[in-house]
Parts: sequence; structure tokens; C-alpha cells
Amino acid sequence: MELNKMPNGHHHDASLEGGVSPLEEKFLPQKSNYSKSPQFTDFEGKTSFGMSVFNLSNAIMGSGILGLSYAMSNTGIVFFLILLTIIACLSCYSVHLLLSSAGVVGIRAYEQLGMRAFGHPGKILAAVTITLHNIGAMSSYLFIVKSELPLVIQAFLGQTSSSNEWYMNGNYLIIIVTICIILPLAMMKHLGYLGYTSGFSLTCMVFFLSAVIYKKFNIACPLEVFYNSSMTTTLSEDSCTAKLFTINQETAYTIPILAFAFVCHPEVLPIYTELSNPTKRRMQNIGNVSILGMFVMYFLTAVFGYLTYYENTEAELLHTYSKVDPLDILILCVRLAVLVAVTLTVPVVLFPIRRALLQLLFPERPFHWLRHIIIALCLLFAVNLLVILVPNIRDIFGIIGATTAPSLIFILPGLFYIRIIPIQQEPMSSRPKIQAACFTSLGFIFMSMSLTFIIMDWTSGEQRSLGGH
Repeated sequence: MELNKMPNGHHHDASLEGGVSPLEEKFLPQKSNYSKSPQFTDFEGKTSFGMSVFNLSNAIMGSGILGLSYAMSNTGIVFFLILLTIIACLSCYSVHLLLSSAGVVGIRAYEQLGMRAFGHPGKILAAVTITLHNIGAMSSYLFIVKSELPLVIQAFLGQTSSSNEWYMNGNYLIIIVTICIILPLAMMKHLGYLGYTSGFSLTCMVFFLSAVIYKKFNIACPLEVFYNSSMTTTLSEDSCTAKLFTINQETAYTIPILAFAFVCHPEVLPIYTELSNPTKRRMQNIGNVSILGMFVMYFLTAVFGYLTYYENTEAELLHTYSKVDPLDILILCVRLAVLVAVTLTVPVVLFPIRRALLQLLFPERPFHWLRHIIIALCLLFAVNLLVILVPNIRDIFGIIGATTAPSLIFILPGLFYIRIIPIQQEPMSSRPKIQAACFTSLGFIFMSMSLTFIIMDWTSGEQRSLGGH
């Protein structure tokens, strides 16, 4: 339900934060023809600050963390830290633009912001962008389950080669995981209920980080395993030397990878909707804490993984550990923890898709359990079918990620801010509007870069993944 602006006769209290009234700040505008304050949702938000941080952090955290050490090996430690800091700050600014736009019109739905900014085409664009991006993220998580879970089971059973048993078939395993774990969580009415599973998912990733730090001090360099199978018998002088700055052919790919690693914007407004005592400052703090937490985890994982293998770091960090010691029990536990983490992230990512579809197809309908369940079933069925039937959809993911991620982080929040914030309040020549315009332009630059890299991959016959999730 779209809420209107405050009545013209309302006066701002100068003592309030930023000159914004409590009614606007809490999205509860009063109308004289209503007996009580209209709410955006049919329930009062009860999710705590901590649970909201867990949910948003879980939405940020993706499988892309496994490739950050490789990214650092292609940029150097200092250059990587600079890029990571810039992109984390830009992501916080993007959340600020979304919350500012929502605060003006009293809307806490990404699709309705598109409706207010550009009419029905804007609503469709926002809903389709969120749906495509999050379906791609869900599919990537289930692809990890499909490929990694059989190997983990094989290792725990002590088998040296794969068998034809049903429990070693990745297609069967993702169906079982979907039915037993993902589907029940996706049935939850409110996203806030997933705060506990999100917290456990983050705990699994902290365990992964702890193992990476531990292994740094237990794996000596140089690693003979990398050179025994190589045609080269001599080690390079800098094979165990950390680089602070480096630029090579892969460096340009690091920028979009890092940018996509902070995509959480489809979940920001749904989490805001269910937040207890919802204010713009409170939600901005949740965004800042979540992004800061992921910034620390990303950097520590990247730097300790890189300082373990240096120039031998592979694109998927866990594969590098397995190459050194395939039967390492700790690494097997870490792989299982990563599988649990990505599995528990799927329901969090599903909620914005369902919300977008409800806004698009049933904008004026009240909550209904049957509709809620059917959409979840259809989405999970479609994603499972996609993962089972399509052997390699990396190119599809690449195109989707190269267009939807910059749109969600940079382009749409900037355009919403420019269109929704009244000219009387902030003229186009004002610094906030100019900053938003530059921010939007940066999104188009990221999109052009990503698409260019994908086309280069196709023409050169190489395959790279640009997704951060």
C-alpha cells in the first residue's frame, strides 16, 4: 500500500533530527479521514536491532568470499584494501539514498519507490531487477550445494572415488536440502524470524574465517605440491612474498567482484519494514554495522588466505586447501560449514523476490497464507529445475550480475533519490543531488565494465565469474 505525503499544514519541530517529524521518521503519517494511523504492513515490526543486523549481514555474505584471496593476489594487499574500503563506503551511501527516498514518501518497498519515481514502468523495472538478481543468487547457492555436498559426503565416508549411490547424486541432494531445510524457513511469514538462522549462518562463516587464520600458521611456504606437478623445477624468488600493489590482466575483474560482494539492497527495505522502533537513523546504523562487519570478514579472509598461498592462490580458496591435503578434517568441516551458511541464506534471499512479485501481481491484496506458500513453492521449484537441468549457466549469471547488481547498488537508488526528493527541498544544483547523479553515473560505468569483461571472456574463450554472491 502506497502512503501519501504529509499534509501541507504540518509544521516541523526544529528539535527533531534533521528537521524530520516523528510521523515522517516512523512512516506513520496521519490523515484526518482515518480513525487510526495507516500502516504499511498489517503488523507491527518486532524484529530487534541485532536480528536485523544478522539478516542484513547474511544477505550481504555470499559465496564470493571464497574468491577474495584470489582477488587480493591480483591487486596486492594495500590496493585491495583501498578498493574494499571505497566500495563499502559507496554501499553505505547507497543505503542512505534508499532510506532518504523512502522517508520522503513514507514507503518501505523498493518496487513502490520505483512506482513513485517513474510510474508503473519504474515499479516493473525494480521488481524484475530484484527477481532476476536474487534468483541468480539462489541458483548460485544451490549450485554450490550440488557440487560440494557430494564431495563432503564422500570424504566423510572415506571413499576415494565417487559412487553411483543416490546420496552421492547432487541433483537428489539439492532437492532434499530444499524440502527439509529451505522450504520450511521460506514458509515463515516475516523475515525477522530468520534472524536466528542468519546468526547461525554467520557463525559458520566465522568458523571458516578462523580456519583460514589457523591454516596460515600451519602451512609452510613454498608448497611443494604446486611445484611437483609443474614443468618448472625452480621456484620463483617472490613465490612466498606478499605484494602490496600489483596490476595484471585479472586486476580489472576485481573491481566488479568486490562491488557485487556488498549487494544487499533488495533486503534493506523489507528488513526496515519489520524493524522494531523503525527510524531512518536506526536502519542506517543497521546497514553500517552489517557492512562494517562484512568488510572486516572479507578483508581478514582475503589477507590470511593470500598470505597462505601467495601467487599460488586459486580462484576458489577451499579448492586450494583440498589440493594441499584432500583428507584434512578441519577443511572438510569448513566446507560443510560453508554449505550450511549458503543454504541458510537462500530463504533470506527469497523473501525480497516474493515481496516483489506480490507488489507486482497483487499490489492491493492483504496477506494470504496460500498465496504466500504457493509463490515460495514456485520459486524454489523453478530454481531447483534451473540448477538440475542447466549444466553451466555461468554466462547467464554473468549477464544478470553485470546488469542487476550495478542497478540495485548504484543506478536505481541514485535515480530514486533524484526523482523523489522534492526540488523545493533540494534543487538539482544542490550538492546531494549532484552526488546522487555522480553515484548513478558510476553505476553505469560499473555495468559497462562488467559487460565488457564478459564479452572479452567470450571472444577469448575464457570463463570468469563476476558475481559477488
